This record gives sequence, C-alpha cells and structure tokens, in this order.
Amino acid sequence: MRILLIEDSLSLRNSLSLGLEKLGYSVDTAGTGSEGLSMALLGSYEIIILDMMLPELDGMTILKTLRKRHLETKVIILSARSESEDKVAGLLAGADDYLSKPFSFDELTARLLSLMRRGAANCLNDQVTINSLTLNIQFKTLSYNNGIINLTPNEYKIVECIFLNRHKIVTSEMLSEFISGSYDHISKNAIEAHLSSARRKVRESGASLPIKSKRGFGYRVVEANEINT
Repeated sequence: MRILLIEDSLSLRNSLSLGLEKLGYSVDTAGTGSEGLSMALLGSYEIIILDMMLPELDGMTILKTLRKRHLETKVIILSARSESEDKVAGLLAGADDYLSKPFSFDELTARLLSLMRRGAANCLNDQVTINSLTLNIQFKTLSYNNGIINLTPNEYKIVECIFLNRHKIVTSEMLSEFISGSYDHISKNAIEAHLSSARRKVRESGASLPIKSKRGFGYRVVEANEINT
C-alpha cells in the first residue's frame, strides 16, 4: 500500500514514515502544502495522511482541491485542534477520518487498518483465501471446504484484520481499535481469548487457523510454505 504523508514537522514526518515503512507500507512524504498537493495529484496513493496546518497551502485547501478534482483517495486529517467544529468541517470537506494531536502511533495504524477494511468491503474482489480458509468480507464469514465456521463478531473481526494485513505485524492495540473504535478498549487477554476460541472452531472444522503470535510484537499470518519449516 502506498501512503502519502503531508506534514511540516520534520521530526514527526520522519518518525511516522519510518514506523509505517517498518510495517511494510510504502511512504512518500511532503513538508509543505504545495508540494503535498502536487504529489497527491500526480501520484497514485491509497491513503493520504494530511496535516491541517501547513506552510504555503493549508490542509483544508488541499482536501477541497482533491475532492473537486474527484480524487477519491482516502484521507486522514491530522490536527492540533480538537474542537468538534474542526472535525466536522474536515469530514464534511471529504476527509475519511480525523486524528487530534498528540496521538499514538498504534492509533494511527489502527485507523489505517479501518480505512483498508472499508475499502476492501467496497471492492469487487471481496474474498481473501489463505491456506484453504476463505474470508468473505461482504458477508462477514469464514469458511473451509465451503462450510461456514461460526465465529462471533469479535472473533471474525480479529481474523479479518489479520488476514487483510497478511504481510504485516498487527498489534493488540491495533486490533482493539479495529474492533471497537477509539471509544472502548479491548484488553490483550480478551483478544487472546477470542483468538483461542476462533482457533478451536477452525480446528473443529478440520483446518488450522494460520495466525501466529510474535511475542512482544503482535500477530501475523503464517503462510503455507512456513508451516513445515
């Protein structure tokens, strides 16, 4: 996934781009509004992370210009202003999400996952198959050999989040945000319990859930060629 980060703070720009690249994202950066708008119009990005307070051209002007050009790239606004009026104005102008500074890196990555999930739900190819397990994003089901595995909503969301990010590490904080949003925290123990239950149900169907815990980091998909290595 290609991300464009438009942020005038050099330290924040560098730390965010480095962190996102470590997670497997391809990140281009811009430090001014005019540079960012030019890159957004000329490049091909899935998500734009856009600061509101920028030199040369402010973020709101950039956002409105992108939408007037019918550019449907998803946009996450970053702003030091947390008033509800500013959030509403940004969302009405066409932003897909809004983060108030300061924010945690895990919160940002969880918002990225959420936007990816929305995009996946709207695409024509709404199925993800990993090691004979098929995830149907439209109907929210997991199946094996055409048989539906009856997962609870939270069990399904955990599997969906990790499957959609099969080449990345997904932390428990990211899963919590993905499942319940920013208003309710789900503990790591609760996530482990949901995942354990999902593993049991998949095992009872005759398959194995290809999700592995990496201690101290999070969860990742185990590909077929890794199982016997």
